[in-house]
Amino acid sequence: MKNSSLSINYGFTLIEVLVVVAIIGILGAIAYPSYMDSVRKSNRAEAKTELNDVAQRLQRCFTAFSAYDDANCSVAGEISSGNTLSTENDLYSISGVLTATTYTLTAAPQSGSVQAGDSSCASFTLTQAGVKSASSGDCW
Repeated sequence: MKNSSLSINYGFTLIEVLVVVAIIGILGAIAYPSYMDSVRKSNRAEAKTELNDVAQRLQRCFTAFSAYDDANCSVAGEISSGNTLSTENDLYSISGVLTATTYTLTAAPQSGSVQAGDSSCASFTLTQAGVKSASSGDCW
């Protein structure tokens, strides 16, 4: 004779599933902002690399033409008079203020890119004297 009052239930109850979903949601809410901060921090290297590259190109122009803003210097035309250069992954735009003996380069995040949400290091600046600065914090 079989005992019909004993039955074995396999599976999860609705409460157990909801608890797991809630735990995953909480972990995701904590982890995602931290992950995005890490991504933004690693993407800052693109701005620094491009600023240093443009600075080297300007130094070559100064060596060849004795002026940073010489008409024969192609990079000078690319970043002056409101023109900008985009970095390799279009995360930053590089602009510059040039005179014959000085320059100030600025890397600002492109709107719509992941870097646009980088509030701690929004922009980077580099001068002909090698002075590096950022909009806030110690980002270099």
